[in-house]
Amino acid sequence: MPTKILELNERQKLFFKARKRFIAYGGARGGGKTWAVRIKAMLLACRYAGIKILIIRRSFTELRDNHILPLQMELRDIARWKEQEKRFIFPNGSFIRFGYCSAERDVLQYQGQEYDIIFIDEATQLTEFQFQTFKGCLRGANDYPKRMYLTCNPGGVGHAWVKRLFIDRQYVGEERPEDYEFIQAKVTDNPVLMKKDPEYVNMLRSLPYELREAWLNGSWDIFAGQYFSEWNRDIHVVPAFEPPQWWRRYITMDYGLDMLAAYLIAVDDHDMAYVVREVYQGRDLGEGAKGLIVSEAAEAVKALAGGDRITACLAPPDLWNARQETGRSVADIFAASGIALTMTSNDRLDGWMAMHERLHVFEDEQGVKAAKLRIFPLCVNLIRTLPQLRYDDKHINDVATEPHELTHAADAIRGFCVYWTRRSAPPERPARMEWTPDMYEDYRNGTPAERKMMLELWGPRPK
Repeated sequence: MPTKILELNERQKLFFKARKRFIAYGGARGGGKTWAVRIKAMLLACRYAGIKILIIRRSFTELRDNHILPLQMELRDIARWKEQEKRFIFPNGSFIRFGYCSAERDVLQYQGQEYDIIFIDEATQLTEFQFQTFKGCLRGANDYPKRMYLTCNPGGVGHAWVKRLFIDRQYVGEERPEDYEFIQAKVTDNPVLMKKDPEYVNMLRSLPYELREAWLNGSWDIFAGQYFSEWNRDIHVVPAFEPPQWWRRYITMDYGLDMLAAYLIAVDDHDMAYVVREVYQGRDLGEGAKGLIVSEAAEAVKALAGGDRITACLAPPDLWNARQETGRSVADIFAASGIALTMTSNDRLDGWMAMHERLHVFEDEQGVKAAKLRIFPLCVNLIRTLPQLRYDDKHINDVATEPHELTHAADAIRGFCVYWTRRSAPPERPARMEWTPDMYEDYRNGTPAERKMMLELWGPRPK
């Protein structure tokens, strides 16, 4: 078999030498990712007799054009192509199989299968469910390495989970940081492309801002389809400080049994809002995480407020819906815990528009870029999820509701922003709490001081 000396750029060398269980390679266009996948798969198949390799892309057309046709040329004297099985068979018993996942359900055909090596090319085009399913296929009773190689660019339906694992390095459940490695690659790391097609870089530089930042610079905070394209971490995230006592303080929340996302926001005399602290807990965080029942959520919100005087605790209208089994709403249970909720609007488009206004970057009197919504560094989940929100494919002005975990923090902040812009308008329903039988009982048995406090928290007694 004729040999060929491989000419690898520095980033490709890191990719070929990587030994972690999950290795992501990329971050921008033109880094030589697809070629590296083909060559790495060929070398592994030749080195380990009987090794089982799977290469995945979103569509079969992409597989054929980017992998199968080039490999048919490169492997013509080395391995046999089996059209029916969509795999190359090597003389030593190894094989490279090809598969696609154009829809969520397509991944189910791989359940129960075993592979020693899995390549997911353009991983951000796949959902986290698809990725997790393929993780379950990475096994085998042999001594071969068990690895998953992913290539990726910012953007796409899988942007959030790839960024969480490989860029932000935030892990849940049994995920271990030592299993994950990210190798950044840009077009400038690919000398072959730079030499043969120098105009490609100029083309990338001419793209609209979002595409240019993602495809040329490999930014994971800015990408095509990003809903809040105003986002700039250097401007919107500010050093923490203790807000003065006279500033108005609000708590705004999004709550369900899947997640509680609540934020303490301080507003200064110039209408600048500072997101000070967060509570972010629920089963949407992944394996091992649990949701909070209503009484637990109420206690978490009370802890968030601390000793601060709260002007209003804002919540969406659905928390006033009474439960059939008890006749009490979430708002009722919060009130019984000493927290009177104020209803904010649930108008999504108005709310997102109000958030755009708050995130809009302007120059202050000193010529410094600023925004009317500023976030303290401890609000890590708001900072993580806000820039990852995408436009909804079916409702062009709305935020995509999947991946669902990304939406909770933004929904909470949306409630504050729309309340602030519409606070003079009458609420959809009276914000005053409806008294429950337990509340009447507590009032009757309370001391004069306790009754006064109850009236301040719950509002006047209904006649």
